[in-house]
Amino acid sequence: MTDDPAVPAAPAPDSQDSCPPLSVWATAQHDARAQRQGRYLPASMAHPGKMLPAIAATAITRYTQPGDLVADPMCGIGTTLVEAAYLGRHGLGVEYEARWARLAAANIDWARRHGAAGTAEVIQGDARQLRGLLPPGTAGTAALIVTSPPYGPSIHGQVKAEARTGGGKVTKWDNTYGTDPANLASRRLDDLLDGLAEILAAARALLRPGGIAVITTRPWRQRGELVDFPGAVLATGAAAGLIPVERCVALLAGLRGGTLVPRPSFFQLRNLREARARGKPWHLIAHEDVLIFRAPGFPGSSRELKAPQRELRSPAQRPCHVDAEGAGGFGAAALRADLDSTWEAPSCSEPGQRQRGQAA
Repeated sequence: MTDDPAVPAAPAPDSQDSCPPLSVWATAQHDARAQRQGRYLPASMAHPGKMLPAIAATAITRYTQPGDLVADPMCGIGTTLVEAAYLGRHGLGVEYEARWARLAAANIDWARRHGAAGTAEVIQGDARQLRGLLPPGTAGTAALIVTSPPYGPSIHGQVKAEARTGGGKVTKWDNTYGTDPANLASRRLDDLLDGLAEILAAARALLRPGGIAVITTRPWRQRGELVDFPGAVLATGAAAGLIPVERCVALLAGLRGGTLVPRPSFFQLRNLREARARGKPWHLIAHEDVLIFRAPGFPGSSRELKAPQRELRSPAQRPCHVDAEGAGGFGAAALRADLDSTWEAPSCSEPGQRQRGQAA
């Protein structure tokens, strides 16, 4: 994890700040590696479930102002915190795994030394105990939470495939969060959703009244069946006391003249080809679901909220409504019952002692 001063910081990911707010976010005009080049340490590539920097940057630009506090209770390598710092906001993150917490702190320090105006802090700990981890004075101050729960073991990891007729050996690495069975990434789906509910309920104490929570997630296939994880997360957020107000799409494919340019992982592409060879009409998943919630109450200052939230109060675009079973009547309870016998949890990593990393 050595710094290379010869590598200039890359320009900020396209956050669409100059465009009218849209429900489809063009967040993959450049691939993931290009988005991180020069902005993150090379060791960041080892994390198995990184958020695209452009997704974090788009959410931060849309829902906050410079100087606001942006938080991520499952921050991984610190993508949300780094993009917040580059955009002149301040970041606060929690990460369960000591390895990723250290790397997040190093990425924050790298960003600060390459021109980021904001500050950020990462705390190593269990976000299910978020209230006990918060630094004094931070409760009720965050304008925005941007996070993504661990999910979809089949779409994670680095691979090397041998080119041989009939199929060569596939070597996979960096495909787990760690080895600690208490990590949510290693739990069954019902445990994962219960843990996420605890985290989101605690996150309400961090958000200011009317603050926004953005959760990115996507469906995945489990034994050939498409898992509606976004629907379950939507129901879980509502059950935790957050108010669903918007559902957007963050593209994982580039846009070129009205045509999508897919950027699939090796495993997505291989699984798709195998399914089609068996006569199943599968398609690539080319987007993240962006679930947007609001904390109860109203902003405590006289400062105007930015355009997307004003839009939500207009007659032309009313907030969505979620019943007790979640979107489309297929919520967390139904999903848990349906998948209880088929869920296979990914493995996850050894926790370190609680620590803090900060770039001042």
